Amino acid sequence: MDDFAPARTRRTFEVIGDQIREQVRGGTLKPGDKLPPERTLAEQFGTSRNAVREALRALEHAGLITLQKGAHGGAFITDGDPEAVAQSIEDLLHLGGVELTDITDARLLIETAIVEAVVARATGADLNRLEENIDAVEKLTRDENMDAKTDLNIGFHVLLGECTGNPVLILLMRILMDLLRQVHRPISAEDTAEVVASRRRFLARLRQRDAAGAADEMSQHLAHLHKLFAAG
Repeated sequence: MDDFAPARTRRTFEVIGDQIREQVRGGTLKPGDKLPPERTLAEQFGTSRNAVREALRALEHAGLITLQKGAHGGAFITDGDPEAVAQSIEDLLHLGGVELTDITDARLLIETAIVEAVVARATGADLNRLEENIDAVEKLTRDENMDAKTDLNIGFHVLLGECTGNPVLILLMRILMDLLRQVHRPISAEDTAEVVASRRRFLARLRQRDAAGAADEMSQHLAHLHKLFAAG
């Protein structure tokens, strides 16, 4: 790892964070790497340990590092946590900066692209995993375990992202689904049955490699879910 340059600014912790981010972007620091101790970082940046500590806390909040205590603890570069991004968007949602309609629009745009990729790339095994998820949701149609149903319903869309094999699309879908989990509303057995029926129609289109038909079914499905969540 390269040494860091001294930080000269009133907001020293931001400069420290920017330099660490730059080394991550450049590949000098990789997931799992451990940063030097606070004392060493303070010497390299030419600043106080308090400023270093503040920078590390900000990077942890942003999901770039994890801070671990104990003899083998320290600051470690993370593998990338979509929940950190989802949390930031969730904060905007609660503050009024992001509306439920914004989430639905984003899902529609992203999942339409994902559907096209799935039609082109998904294997039979991939589609079978989607069908297993649908079967599991159907079995829980009248179950009162809302958490289990939520996990499966959200899991369907995560699986869809994974079917593309594209790490960026997978990450975007996980971020959106982590966010959706925060605004998800329990739905009735009747509505769950409709969701299952829609997903079976959608899966049939995927098996037929019908991108337009699958995208249309997904669009109707998301519009239906939006009405359910908005009504909740």
